[in-house]
Amino acid sequence: MIIQKEFLAKIKHNFRLNIYEVKIWTSLLSRGIATAGELADISGVPRSRCYDVLESLEKKGFIIMKIGRPIKYIAVKPEEIIERVKKNLKEESDIQTRILETIGETDVFRELELLHKTGIEKVNAVKLSNSIIGRDELYRFIKSFVEKANKNITIATTADGFLRKTTLLKNSIKNLSKRGVKIKIVAPIDKKIGKKIEGSVELRDIDPGVRFVAIDNKELLFMLSDDKINPNYDGGVWIDSPFFVDALDALFSNTIK
Repeated sequence: MIIQKEFLAKIKHNFRLNIYEVKIWTSLLSRGIATAGELADISGVPRSRCYDVLESLEKKGFIIMKIGRPIKYIAVKPEEIIERVKKNLKEESDIQTRILETIGETDVFRELELLHKTGIEKVNAVKLSNSIIGRDELYRFIKSFVEKANKNITIATTADGFLRKTTLLKNSIKNLSKRGVKIKIVAPIDKKIGKKIEGSVELRDIDPGVRFVAIDNKELLFMLSDDKINPNYDGGVWIDSPFFVDALDALFSNTIK
């Protein structure tokens, strides 16, 4: 009985039917042809619901009605049903795709954007923070973090961090520079590596004594320790606070002059 319930549940999910439709259809498959009364007895579906369910299955193409006295029903082959369901899903998907492609130009979408803008401005900046643990996770975050910058990026790091970050961000730096994003890296600079990116980046050959990445005077990722720590325990904290990040950037810029 448990196996039967699991079997029926899978059919319900895969063929997008309700449980009464599944019971009637599988009962009809096992008989080949049957009347509504016979199907009600076999499937356990209440007779009062049986005709509605059969009508629904016929509309969906799962069964065929055989006119006569009494009316009988014939099950459509499962392979034909699969092709029919695939076709229906594709048609539904195409319709939804066309709707989504056009909705961006509608007043409804503009209202949604306005709602989001209004709502996000009310969010407490203190709550807009997150912690990242593990160097691999940090660097995955850094890559996506800098790529969303629109105006400026400041990176303060160590000598080893400079090598790692320039390797990670080599292509991103070029693309960001082409977009007009100003990039500044403050670190003990490897001259050979520095020459490869100096046209796209302002390089300051100074040991800053801190590790952080800031973008657009708005968001900041700062590391909690030096990079000599076990990479698995390396970690950082991201915050979104324009007031704090702008003040920090101004203070840092004055410090390294």
